Amino acid sequence: MLILSHSILVTGDRLKLQRNVTFFLWVCLILILPACGSSSSSSSFSMGGSVQGKALQLSRTVSTIAGVSPGFTDGIGTSARFNQPYGITSDGTNLYIADRNNHVIRKIVIATQEVTTLAGNVGSTDILDGIGTAAHFANPACLTTDGNNLYVVDASVIRKIVIATGAVTTIAGDVNAQGYLNGIGTAAKFNNPSGITTDGTNLYIADSGNTSIRKIVLATTEVTTLAGTNEYFGSSDGVKSLARFGWLGGLVTDGTNLYVADSSNSKIRKVDIATGEVTTLAGLAGSFASIDGVGINARFGNPVGITKVGTNLYITDSAFSSIRRLDLTTGAVTTLAGSARVSGFADGIGTAATFTATAHLTSDGTNLFIAESNCTVRKVVLATTEVTTFAGKASSGFNDGADATARFNYPNDITTDGLNLYVTDTFNYVIRKIELATGMVSTLAGTALSYGTADGVGAVARFGHLKGITTDKRNLYVTDYDNYTIRKIVIATGEVTTLAGTAGVNGSDDGVGAAANFNSPY
Repeated sequence: MLILSHSILVTGDRLKLQRNVTFFLWVCLILILPACGSSSSSSSFSMGGSVQGKALQLSRTVSTIAGVSPGFTDGIGTSARFNQPYGITSDGTNLYIADRNNHVIRKIVIATQEVTTLAGNVGSTDILDGIGTAAHFANPACLTTDGNNLYVVDASVIRKIVIATGAVTTIAGDVNAQGYLNGIGTAAKFNNPSGITTDGTNLYIADSGNTSIRKIVLATTEVTTLAGTNEYFGSSDGVKSLARFGWLGGLVTDGTNLYVADSSNSKIRKVDIATGEVTTLAGLAGSFASIDGVGINARFGNPVGITKVGTNLYITDSAFSSIRRLDLTTGAVTTLAGSARVSGFADGIGTAATFTATAHLTSDGTNLFIAESNCTVRKVVLATTEVTTFAGKASSGFNDGADATARFNYPNDITTDGLNLYVTDTFNYVIRKIELATGMVSTLAGTALSYGTADGVGAVARFGHLKGITTDKRNLYVTDYDNYTIRKIVIATGEVTTLAGTAGVNGSDDGVGAAANFNSPY
């Protein structure tokens, strides 16, 4: 089991190694990554999350045993289907979506809600330039537009799409290797960039794996570093390479400044483009919460998406399933839509609406459009805060039952004892059990949508955001991410106890049981 911590204080090569490992885990926090495996000529596999050291006999036949699968369908509004839409941008007339797990770029006409595929080929996971469906995308994550072109972060390269023709080219980054290197075009290297924006002359990249902000001159494709450094994590303000960032989300520009979602530091940062000076607008590093307030008195969980309308920034707080607003004139942070720790899929007004897994967002000046990892695009009317489902159909929720009648809400990890599957149902705050023989889904521990931290048997227990899970066939062991604890569940009885760590106390102390501390174990 790997444990994720926001704060890593090491130097040199050890830092670079740990940064790459930790970044992979941080991406898993924000994205839905259902399973990992490897191919072999044998029918016997050892899989992560299974009984430790035990091989599983697999038939290699793939079927859906519980829940509703996402899909790929062009169409009008909610008749369309997506597979983890993540990045989103607008030219005022259309929306453009990075449909991540379909490996394509989709277009939605705002006036008619018609969804079409602009570029990429469903099921093709390599990087190949070409026109329309002849082009291939590996992992399109976020995108921006200058009105004529789209610029897409795809794995660790930057792609350009001519909107009128669908022609796709690779303009910067090394297709074969990630890393850190300034240079011209494909001679430069990036490390898991997470955000992109443009002022029409330059592109600005949140290069998350390098904890820095990079700049690409569109006329020459020259790549330079504007702020931060690939050598160190941190959260300190400063000028250019003296500033420090954590794992980054998205960014947006008004032509003079960049506004950056510093996800793992739970802060919103500002970068002066002319000077490279970095300052903190709101939030406090190391303080993971959802609290409205002014400047550093406000608190965020994991801010990911960010856009600007007038004098306000709008931010997706992915960890707390909400849309936040930051008034640039006063520094005041308020919650526009959704409610912290109330995750789900319900349209409504303001905080009466619920979200599941918000990613990036954009605006046409009147509305916000949010890419949500439950396979939908949601719309928020700024004047009224009314939330509706604009395109796609959600498959999340909570329901026990057999096969496709069951519903989950951001299932994050899975393990098996050979008879049953056990799932961390993250945003329902419960442990689910699936009988392999029948496909029947039941709740083993916790109560759906009841966030907290309490030991007890079955439905009496309470969890925060559950992440990792493993088993020794008698017990389950899970990481309770925002309670900073490791929990144990007796499979036979559903009894939940806290094995290590203390709820609400984060840190890195070694020790026995509650004397030990964790910082967001994943």
